Amino acid sequence: MIHIDQQTKQFIAQHESDDIRQLALKAKSYPEIDMPMAIQQIAGRQIAKYKIPYWYRHEDIIYPRHLSMEQCSSEITALYKASLCKGDTLVDLTGGLGVDFSFMAKDRKQACYVETQSELVELSKRNFNTLKLDYAEIRKEDAVSFLNSFDQIADTIFIDPARRNDTGKKTVLIEDCTPNLIEIDELLNSKAKRIVIKLSPMLDITLALGSLSNVTEVHIISVNNECKELLFIKESSQKETQLICVNLLTHRDNESFTFTKAVESSSCISHTDITGKYLYEPNSSILKAGAYRSVALKYNLKKLHPNSHLYTSDNLESDFPGRKFEIKELISPNKKEIKVHFKDIRQANIATRNYPFSVADIRRQTKLKEGGTDYIFATTLANEKKVLILCQKVPD
Repeated sequence: MIHIDQQTKQFIAQHESDDIRQLALKAKSYPEIDMPMAIQQIAGRQIAKYKIPYWYRHEDIIYPRHLSMEQCSSEITALYKASLCKGDTLVDLTGGLGVDFSFMAKDRKQACYVETQSELVELSKRNFNTLKLDYAEIRKEDAVSFLNSFDQIADTIFIDPARRNDTGKKTVLIEDCTPNLIEIDELLNSKAKRIVIKLSPMLDITLALGSLSNVTEVHIISVNNECKELLFIKESSQKETQLICVNLLTHRDNESFTFTKAVESSSCISHTDITGKYLYEPNSSILKAGAYRSVALKYNLKKLHPNSHLYTSDNLESDFPGRKFEIKELISPNKKEIKVHFKDIRQANIATRNYPFSVADIRRQTKLKEGGTDYIFATTLANEKKVLILCQKVPD
């Protein structure tokens, strides 16, 4: 039974903003405190304050070792997954720390958490009570054994297979996950109306679609333009798979773009070596999904080069799902041009897109420091000409 005595609870509350490494060095100064537990809880609360603020607001939540906190979902992605769950009955086959489950299970008539690790099962029992999820059924069992004995048809099954091998090394391929989704594909189909599968953002989406049956949607999820996870939705439907690119943003409305592989492959777009007034860079979800032509078609943009994934227009497309820039000038990357055009600029944010040299190379060439309001995209135009595009970001 996990227990934190009152003195240790008070210590955690008083020191939750402290440096845990410094606290560990002072452990002998607090003989009455369960210091290993205190440090574990302080570290957990420090992560939860920003990653899972809903949990952080509940002081009685108990946090596990640091690795589980690193691997668990953030609140913003857990809420998104909750929006994908349908119906009254939910089964989470890989419960883990229970962050996803705690949001997905809300307002369900039945919710079952399945997990093999004893420590996480015990933590979840306590934490779910704290979060008023005491109606949740908790099962210490592996996912496949549970499925084989499960005699219902759930409205939604969620599974986040382990992506580490026996040595702790991260894996990406579906067949290397635990459980192996390819082996239990039909078993999953037989146990739920809707299956939500969370997979690594490094996964090849096309390969995964070839390995899994009945996939109706793939959600490519980014948070503040950093791709975090892929969610595959399985349902018994004959409709073409939709790829839904979502960029969850903490300070403004989320970005979303939906397309299909058929639309992408059939889209005819223009490539150009003449830039308009504005430059566009799609968000990371769109780039991961490979919506290179679909996004240009929808927003009536010209692409700078088939492999550059930068776009341009004369009129501002303010709803474009990504970063938008106003172009100041195009600069040839030779010493003379660089000397003339950058003589009054001391710093800039530099990125390379389909360009033969690195950002470090360009910094040495231009002598520009990082930062400021100027942006430089080193890229290739449709006529294969290499250029530096100097621009400024359009405010969101």
